[in-house]
Amino acid sequence: MIKHKKNQITFMQYILLIHGVQAGVGLLTLPSELAEKAGTDGWISIIIGWFLSTLAGLLIVQVMKKYPNGTILDLLTHCFGKWVGKMAAFVFGLYFAFLASIIFVRECLFIQFWILPQTGLIILMLLLSIPTYLIVRNNITVLARYSELVFFMTIWLVFFYFSPLKEAHWLHLLPIVKEGWNPIFIAVKITIFSFTGFEIVYFLYPSLKEKQKAASGLIIANTLTLLVFLTITIVIFAFFSPDEITQFKEPTISVLKIVEFKFLERIEIVFLSFYVFVISTTVLPLMYSTVFCFSQLFGSQNHSKYVGWYLLLNLVYLLFTSPSFDRNDQLQKLVQPLTIALAYIFPFCLLVYVWLRDLVKRRAHL
Repeated sequence: MIKHKKNQITFMQYILLIHGVQAGVGLLTLPSELAEKAGTDGWISIIIGWFLSTLAGLLIVQVMKKYPNGTILDLLTHCFGKWVGKMAAFVFGLYFAFLASIIFVRECLFIQFWILPQTGLIILMLLLSIPTYLIVRNNITVLARYSELVFFMTIWLVFFYFSPLKEAHWLHLLPIVKEGWNPIFIAVKITIFSFTGFEIVYFLYPSLKEKQKAASGLIIANTLTLLVFLTITIVIFAFFSPDEITQFKEPTISVLKIVEFKFLERIEIVFLSFYVFVISTTVLPLMYSTVFCFSQLFGSQNHSKYVGWYLLLNLVYLLFTSPSFDRNDQLQKLVQPLTIALAYIFPFCLLVYVWLRDLVKRRAHL
């Protein structure tokens, strides 16, 4: 039964969906967080994080090959039965819901802090919820087209980071591995969470038209994210001194203050206004995965009716709490163990189980 035949995505859309989920909020704070742990050698941690996330992503692709016409929920139902499938839908749904809410609130905090400081968070979330609902209620094809549009609409933002290079001091990067390898490996924990998002392959795989290209598409998406992270991080490391960079919470935005045009003063505001679209390519697929999981949990084929309820819960959360950047950081740390479990450990364990099961079946038929 091919449930996803009408909701297919192209190879390019598959790449840009994965890349969009990865290149979200983490980019704004990544250089500062790396500098705190590994100094200006943090760029090496990005490469190691890329390698580990790519390896984990390839394991997910290999797992999904065992049941190409269904999501991870269908695969688990097929292998372990209905109730395990329901439990998986609950766990994945809770994970994506938590992650999407954290980033959604973070997006509102960024907009309030940098662009609209006099506007309440509840108003900002309400305004963002309207286009969010209109997009997420549709199928994965619409989300894929949106990610494709945003990528080509915002790719020019990266070129702004070549302007600060005229005042860069490349000696900041030397000597390489100045503090040894231990701080670099410690900082890898930060980078693997920056690459978080490739686990959406669990739900993209059955919709991909050219499934034989799933592995290469994931490698391209991860490498594209690597190039963006690496370019911006190295520019910021070269521009700020090793001690100065840790004083900025979002150095990715602060560094743009030196970029000037005769007709425009604060280019960082323009940058962040466009970057809101980039953040949305992280939030929307995560929200789609959330409502998809819960629709499967409750035995419904229509996920659109759950979108409004999920957005309403986010608004209720803001009404009864006082979100801040520090609290948001704490929530991100809280979800990190689940990310490690579902994105890195789980696919390996499931692949080993499927391999052993197939091996036993082959020997039984000898």
